[in-house]
Amino acid sequence: MTEFTIYTPDTAPGKSGEMLRNASEKMGFLPNLYAKLAESDTALEAYFSLSSLVSKTSFSPAEQQLILLVASVENECTYCVAAHSSGARMAKLDKGIIEAVRNGEPIDDNRLEALRRFTEAVVIKRGHAAEDLDAFLGAGFTKQNALEVVLCVSMKTLANYANHLIDVPLDDVLKRMQWTGKSAG
Repeated sequence: MTEFTIYTPDTAPGKSGEMLRNASEKMGFLPNLYAKLAESDTALEAYFSLSSLVSKTSFSPAEQQLILLVASVENECTYCVAAHSSGARMAKLDKGIIEAVRNGEPIDDNRLEALRRFTEAVVIKRGHAAEDLDAFLGAGFTKQNALEVVLCVSMKTLANYANHLIDVPLDDVLKRMQWTGKSAG
């Protein structure tokens, strides 16, 4: 298997070094996903740009993390499931909801379950989820929300697919949230 380098701000090629430096200062550590994405400053910049746009959606931080977690579970990205499980906790999403999503189970909260199911449909059906839209809208979401789910899924598709390709090791700070896959339960 081809190995990808885990770069630092000082060793990263092109504009990636400065982006890694900024991310490290902002987060207090340098996530391995960013360090490996740095192989392409364009891919790294795209990830940061999409992340910034996701933070501007009409969804609450907890809802954003729920969407990102659902997409990561459906794409079976062990790194991103751990990262967004941690992010969901920081966003004050209920631990039971986080565990349900990680286990592929329904959520007791009707509104969040509608968000989970619509996100899942968008991922599984590769966007062909028009027949799932009415139930989503019926749960109180808007057409704007539907398009913002697609934005969130786009961000996670970049990270999930890149992770599968570049095999990102789990950061020490995320190990308590380790996830081994859908079959693990």
